[in-house]
Amino acid sequence: MELEECFRKRLLRKISPDKLKSGNSLKIAENKLLRAKELFAKDFFNEVLVSAYTSIFQSARALLYLNGVQEKSHFATILYLEKNYSKKISSYLIEAFKVYQLDRHKVLYDLLDEISSEEAELSIEDAEGFLIEIKELINNKK
Repeated sequence: MELEECFRKRLLRKISPDKLKSGNSLKIAENKLLRAKELFAKDFFNEVLVSAYTSIFQSARALLYLNGVQEKSHFATILYLEKNYSKKISSYLIEAFKVYQLDRHKVLYDLLDEISSEEAELSIEDAEGFLIEIKELINNKK
C-alpha cells in the first residue's frame, strides 16, 4: 500500500497541527517506557514488549500530530515515517517499529510463546532510542 492510498482510505488524515496532542503522546510514550522497565524488573517479558511497542507508537504519533496528521492505523503510521523521515530517523529504529508491531500482535492475539529477557531488554533499548530521536526531531521543529 502506498502512502496516498492510506490517506484515501482514511487510515491517515490531515488535521491542523496539534502541539497539545503531540505533547500528550510524548508523555504517554515516556510513561509506557517507564512501565516497560518496571515490568522487566518483575520478569513480565511479554508485557514489556507490549509497553515498549506502545512507547514507540506514541512517540511516532507525537510527530504525526505535530505534522497535522491523524493516524487510524499502526501500519499507516510506520509507512508515513518511512516515506517522510527515512533520512531523519534511524532505519534500524523504523525497522524495529515494524518488527515490534508484528510481535505485539502475536503476543496479544496469537498466543506467541514467552518473549525472552534478551528480547524484552532490546525492546526497551529500542523504545528509548526511538523516543530520543523523535524528541530531537520535535525540538528541531520548534
